Amino acid sequence: MSKSLAGLRVLLLEDEYLIAMDVEQLCRDNGADDVTIVRSFDEMNGFPEQPAFDVAILDLMLGSVSTLDFARRLLECGTPFIFASGHSDLEEVALKFPGIAVVGKPYAGDDLVSAVATAVAISSRPEINP
Repeated sequence: MSKSLAGLRVLLLEDEYLIAMDVEQLCRDNGADDVTIVRSFDEMNGFPEQPAFDVAILDLMLGSVSTLDFARRLLECGTPFIFASGHSDLEEVALKFPGIAVVGKPYAGDDLVSAVATAVAISSRPEINP
């Protein structure tokens, strides 16, 4: 099996217990060092100055709370992330966050892992200044 997430620390925002457990195992099977599952924003103590994760997988909603503000903060900090969601408004999210992968549920594990690995690879490319 590929180790395309080798050494990564993954933050998973997912409120569905079984999905969170499956994604955690999928990430670990693909080499992730650590997977932190957050099922509600109450579990987080604000936005960390130095995130303890390398990449994030965000469901669009944690319970009834949108994750879009959190996604904007990740974008501002340059932290790679993807959306993985079963919500029907994925096209709108793609418009608001161009270049950020949106993986619709139900998804194949390979699709999710590939999207995460690509997000990390893109974020680690050096900036080219013309």
